[in-house]
Amino acid sequence: MRLDYAKASDAELLATGDADAFALIYDRHVTSVFDWARARVREHAADLTAEVFARAWLCRRSFRDQADGSAYPWLCGIAGNVLRDSLRRRRVEDRARRRLGLPATVAPDPEYEAIERRLSLPEAAMRAVAELSESERELLDLRVVEERSYSEIAERLRCTPQAARLRVSRTLRRLNLASGGQPR
Repeated sequence: MRLDYAKASDAELLATGDADAFALIYDRHVTSVFDWARARVREHAADLTAEVFARAWLCRRSFRDQADGSAYPWLCGIAGNVLRDSLRRRRVEDRARRRLGLPATVAPDPEYEAIERRLSLPEAAMRAVAELSESERELLDLRVVEERSYSEIAERLRCTPQAARLRVSRTLRRLNLASGGQPR
């Protein structure tokens, strides 16, 4: 019998080692971890939160339930470690900069924003992606982001590689049209 993720404790979810189960832990605790981080590092809270969950995923097998099934205290422990590591690294970098006579901060490059704008998806494309169904976004993720072959996608979808190629093609065509592109 499959574990009901919605009713499972964090400890049960972590025991599965499953990415979907971990995503639920993320959903349950991301706001609390972010608030913890924001109270300590203000504008760097998002970075710290991301690092906490990345480390939690990597060391999920080391989780020991010491809080009646909740992963929050464990995540806060990881957050404390990440923060200490970050501060230690910063002290080392600051010392090295001083020894080398480098400035403490570097002026932002005005060209960076232009590059960022060029590399970012236009707003119309972002809206079009948001309007895709979950299965269509999964197809794009598999093919475009993860660069999976059509054979791998077919195996995941339990269909033929030709059917996978057709589904991806339809999704890309729909995305193109929705973001203002021309029909092919």
